[in-house]
Amino acid sequence: MNAFLNFISEQCNYLFDPLHYYWEHEQIHRKISILLVLLFLGSLLVIELKRQGLLPAVLAGPIPNNHFYAIQTAFTVVLILEVVSLIFTLPCSFSRSVGKQFEILSLILMRNAFKELSYLPEPITFTGNEQAISRILSDGFGALILFALLGVYYRVQIQTHDETSKPGDLFSFVAAKKGIALILLGFFVFMGGKTILQAVAGVAHPDFFHEFYTLLIITDILLVLIAQSFQPSFFSVFRNSGYALSTLIIRLALAAPAYYNVLLGVAAAVFGIAMTLITTQLFTKQVQKSSGKC
Repeated sequence: MNAFLNFISEQCNYLFDPLHYYWEHEQIHRKISILLVLLFLGSLLVIELKRQGLLPAVLAGPIPNNHFYAIQTAFTVVLILEVVSLIFTLPCSFSRSVGKQFEILSLILMRNAFKELSYLPEPITFTGNEQAISRILSDGFGALILFALLGVYYRVQIQTHDETSKPGDLFSFVAAKKGIALILLGFFVFMGGKTILQAVAGVAHPDFFHEFYTLLIITDILLVLIAQSFQPSFFSVFRNSGYALSTLIIRLALAAPAYYNVLLGVAAAVFGIAMTLITTQLFTKQVQKSSGKC
């Protein structure tokens, strides 16, 4: 049995590490940035061609008339890239993974603010669009507040320390998280491909990111249960469960209507910061002192 588990761990590392290295390579990010700029300019061009009646009727059907849709498309691709980065951070600590999810939530709020632009006429007018403009302000300032709270969250993470584990256990735990990350990456590609096909076919479909966040919550709970096998203390279980609860609040924020989504997002960030401060200031030293005792 141990030989089989070791084989699985080695295969997870063999598959995950090259993909992670390739994704984080500087040249890859540079090429992606160039493609993102070309996508944005291309989207503007295609929309303008439709507005001028220069596209065939077959191609013009699903193309929007509003130039602001190009901004929404660009930010959607940025979110996709951030979600992939999130998947690759899963083998890291729980706190780092949750921080990445706060980053994505702030980007989603920013994307929602730009998405509201697609409902405004060209040129933009204030009269008659007060609700859309108020939602832009809410999502924009919500993203800014989350960005500030994220800075606080990362600042207080500096002094946190995980419980020490045996090298063998740590290797197996990280390998298990890499295996889960690979499975999650497969689901992400499948769900993304399905959404693209539905969008091209003109079929109504739910928001892709909302569905994927539901899968992330299930993944976080699974990681908490797996972590309990390697870090069974009450301190670790409660801390990891608390971080998983933060992701649940993030999921609620994504499903909430305007204004409430910002409140829930801020509540999730404050909860994560409070969890970190409490475990750092009140419990970490005591756990380290009692390490190895009955």
